[in-house]
Amino acid sequence: MIKYRLICAQEHEFDGWFADMATYESQRDDGLLCCPTCGDTKVSKAIMAPAVPKKGNQQETKLRHMMQKMASHVEDNFDYVGDDFAEEARKIHYGETPERDIYGETSLADARDLLEEGVPVAPLPGVSGKQKN
Repeated sequence: MIKYRLICAQEHEFDGWFADMATYESQRDDGLLCCPTCGDTKVSKAIMAPAVPKKGNQQETKLRHMMQKMASHVEDNFDYVGDDFAEEARKIHYGETPERDIYGETSLADARDLLEEGVPVAPLPGVSGKQKN
């Protein structure tokens, strides 16, 4: 369906819904369109702003909300180990300390080294500064 903003010769504006552009043109050419205010059948499309869907913004908002919820879950349920993240992750991985969920900070190079060793780590999305790995 296509929505057009229409205008009659008397400059009354109104909306019309059509299956496609050809349907609009056919109804217009056959005199089947008329102004609901005055009944004028000399109807054409009015100038209108393009309809920009807000879906992208809604999706972005949903994604941000989901990332914030994930970060809050981690902060509420995981142990914060600060700058000792890489060392503590290795200790857990190699069984030197009891297994538990942790988060903290580490450098990108240390995070890569952990991954190469097979230590499962991931950045915490949507969190800036401290407390992001």
